[in-house]
Amino acid sequence: MNEVINPKKPLIYYYAIVLLVLMLFNFLAMPWIAQRQIREVDYNTFNEMVQEGQVGQVQIQEQENRILFTDKEETTVYKTPMVPDYTLTDRLLAAGVSTTGEEIQQTDPFLSFLLTWVLPIVIFIALGQYLSRRMMKSMGGPNAMMFGKSNAKVYVKSSEGIKFSDVAGEDEAKDNLKEIVEYLHDPKKYQEIGASMPKGILLVGPPGTGKTMLAKAVAGEANVPFFSMSGSEFVEMFVGMGASKVRDLFKQAKEKAPCIVFIDEIDAIGKKRDGQLGGNDEREQTLNQLLTEMDGFEGNTGVIILAATNRPEALDPALTRPGRFDRRVPVELPDLQGREDILKVHAKKIKVAEDVDWNKIARMAAGASGAELANIVNEAALRAVRDGRRYATEADLEESIEVVIAGYQKKNAILTDEEKKVVAYHEVGHALVAAKQTNSAPVQKITIVPRTSGALGYTMQVDEGNHYLMSQAELENKIATLTGGRAAEELVFHSASTGASNDIEQATKLARAMITRYGMSQDFDMVALETVQNQYLGGDASLACSAETAAEIDRQVVGLVKKQHEKASRILEENREKLDELAEYLYEKETITGEEFMDILNRK
Repeated sequence: MNEVINPKKPLIYYYAIVLLVLMLFNFLAMPWIAQRQIREVDYNTFNEMVQEGQVGQVQIQEQENRILFTDKEETTVYKTPMVPDYTLTDRLLAAGVSTTGEEIQQTDPFLSFLLTWVLPIVIFIALGQYLSRRMMKSMGGPNAMMFGKSNAKVYVKSSEGIKFSDVAGEDEAKDNLKEIVEYLHDPKKYQEIGASMPKGILLVGPPGTGKTMLAKAVAGEANVPFFSMSGSEFVEMFVGMGASKVRDLFKQAKEKAPCIVFIDEIDAIGKKRDGQLGGNDEREQTLNQLLTEMDGFEGNTGVIILAATNRPEALDPALTRPGRFDRRVPVELPDLQGREDILKVHAKKIKVAEDVDWNKIARMAAGASGAELANIVNEAALRAVRDGRRYATEADLEESIEVVIAGYQKKNAILTDEEKKVVAYHEVGHALVAAKQTNSAPVQKITIVPRTSGALGYTMQVDEGNHYLMSQAELENKIATLTGGRAAEELVFHSASTGASNDIEQATKLARAMITRYGMSQDFDMVALETVQNQYLGGDASLACSAETAAEIDRQVVGLVKKQHEKASRILEENREKLDELAEYLYEKETITGEEFMDILNRK
């Protein structure tokens, strides 16, 4: 059952409530209490008390039509209604009664002190205690104010936990981690031969590939304590608190050894130490303490550390050397079989038609991570519900792939006839150039329905199987396919549109990579002119050459793209009739399949 967490309110909210309560108390409760302290008598009794000298002070309140007076000792307050009496003032003066006009104290001074001074202080102290307890609770319980204590979460074994059987598509990573679990279950089998498990296992890979899920699977399979903590939780405002948390975490782990410690996003504390002034002293001290704990004099027998990151190149070399994180387990994007297995695992959670071709869906989802595949299955289920069906079909899964790739269909976007023709020729230009080249992926689908990503149409190509390497000819053909859309516009309409912006960007990026990184230039041979950083987070590249070389690279990139553009134009000129026929058919249907495209193309 999911817990609903209400948003925290600022402190001024609580203090405003307290001030409002005190104001209402002073304006409403205090007058009521004062009225309860006054004794009411008739006017004759008042006259008798004046004559007998039992009145100490008198206050005439004409607006309220009453007289307040006290006894001789001024301990009790009385009130009586006013009556027309012109001799009252003379009788009061004769009796020596004070009529100075000073306000008569209507409440007990001690009670007034309690209500006006003590009560507000008590309320503010109670409010402070309540807020401090809430703060401690939000920071991790009664020990939250004990600075430097680890707030690692200890895994509790559950029948509903994730197992290795729930993780698909990462067989090599699972094999590496299964060995760790087997060692914890039966260490004698390894100790007899003299083998010992690595102290640290580093899970590296792109986001969404299942690094944290694999760690959860280890926790579900292992019958040992499992401590889980994020790297950012070590970093505190005060210098030294992070290192203290590391010490406390390993102290707990040693007491419960054998056990597993999992640190998610370890790059938050494990970045390279640059030694520059003004650096993050807290993070560096935390890293130094972690290095000491992993390979100190005391040793960590029975404590295995799992860590996950998608920035392994940013980690400090001392952290990744042998003896610390001895084993690096890559958790890469799944291959064709892996994608198919992942889709089937997630499909168990929804109702799916029995005739779904999972291999076809996996081929269409080339390059998708495990998280994206889970999203594709969920989108298919949502689409089935929107259409009023009780199970998802293969068409739902195909559409959900397009939703993840290009966004939802823009039903309100209405293209003019001229724009629709341009988009139709553009997309058929891509498909026709791809079909007329060898070593090119077959066309799966062509559509000119606008999408929320901004695409007015797209051509989907799907490889038949796994594709790990690409030759120079294949890359050149891909650039030619990317330029095919613009080439078709120039051939038919003798002009260019803005629709090819994404094609131009991809073609330029691919041509630059061929020259600077893949060694596919005769002039530069096998020289790396570009370095890739953050390969798992987009792979940003930076040039590592002189300005003259960079200018030559630009000239070769322009020449390569221009050559393939001319090649695409030549292919379309040679097949102008098919280009017109396919574009007209796509203009009418808006969406055609790869089979329909090939039937028209091969028709004589």
